[in-house]
Amino acid sequence: MAQAAGKMSPLEFRISKKIGRAIADYGMLADGDKVLVAVSGGKDSLALLKILSDRRAFVPIDYELVPLCVDFGDGLTDIKTLRPWVADLGWTLRVEKRRLDTRGGTKDCFWCSWNRRKVLFEYARAHKCQKLALGHHKDDIIQTVLMNLLFVGEISAMAPRQELFKGKLTLIRPLAYVEEHEIEALARQRRFPSPASSCPLAATSQRRAVKKMVEEMKAVCPGVKSNIFRSLSRIRKEYLL
Repeated sequence: MAQAAGKMSPLEFRISKKIGRAIADYGMLADGDKVLVAVSGGKDSLALLKILSDRRAFVPIDYELVPLCVDFGDGLTDIKTLRPWVADLGWTLRVEKRRLDTRGGTKDCFWCSWNRRKVLFEYARAHKCQKLALGHHKDDIIQTVLMNLLFVGEISAMAPRQELFKGKLTLIRPLAYVEEHEIEALARQRRFPSPASSCPLAATSQRRAVKKMVEEMKAVCPGVKSNIFRSLSRIRKEYLL
């Protein structure tokens, strides 16, 4: 059983409220859910775990959290630091050590994510978790829309809630309404543990390029991020091919 949440700071309250709204809007959680939480050691997954854990003290449903870290042995995650931090929230950090299949030497963000997701799916099935919570936030969703448009040639995004395997597992993204700068502020405020090191591919990824483009567009249109996000629910089919 997780520890009761202490007094929330105004920042935590704002983030918790946004998470609560996303959970309600998309029906992400139900009473009795066993939720596998993907914990990478980065600020996003730690914010997700902390707020979901704290909310259990006052929401009208009861759910169990199962924090899981997939460790590919690449030195990006400091397990020794993460374990006590997760324990302070009242949970036990589970760790799955695997070797990253590099497909004959190829290693990129997509393939790393695919391998990690496969382990998460297998663990959720083996441990009877109905939900899988990922730490993607509003900026991630916005960037994915543009990445798919520019680099794939399709209009699609990360769904806040997605049923998989004929409904046996539901993938949820409770941070869907939370912006990255809010999570960064929370990480500083609550002194989240830092990752052991950063991914060497991050600086050259397509996501980094799109993120920079969005930031530049904000100088012309301050509300550009909200506009992109809102467009996903305001599709005018009569103007599509």
